[in-house]
Amino acid sequence: MVIWPVLTVVVLALAYVRLAPSDPSVWNRASSVPGTETRQLDGGYVWRKVMDSDATAVLEKLKAAAEATPRTVLLTGSVEAGQMTYVTRSKVIGFPDYTTISLRQTPEGQPFVEVYARLRFGKSDLGVNAKRVKSWVGTIE
Repeated sequence: MVIWPVLTVVVLALAYVRLAPSDPSVWNRASSVPGTETRQLDGGYVWRKVMDSDATAVLEKLKAAAEATPRTVLLTGSVEAGQMTYVTRSKVIGFPDYTTISLRQTPEGQPFVEVYARLRFGKSDLGVNAKRVKSWVGTIE
């Protein structure tokens, strides 16, 4: 008899993970991590590269890599805007991870590209965000 309430809670939690809306004003943002270094984060990953070439071409290549990734869709943004956020869902349960690709500037005005990936639910992403970002970045390096 106890199994039905527990099963109902589990099903509702999984439905929420799958169906919860993604507010672009919340997720379409660059990281708040200072500096221009690449960093592993709790539940995420930040890759950065200072640009001395055409940053728009780099954004285009990263966009193509993101759009070729299974279960990944554009949430908002564009190359022209200098920022794009993608949602990638896990294969089985559909956990969403958010990845924002941004063109930013150092305090000195030097442009850099940032790819900021993070999870929405839980505390650990088991390294999947770093793995995905590294595969996208591999298309430009």
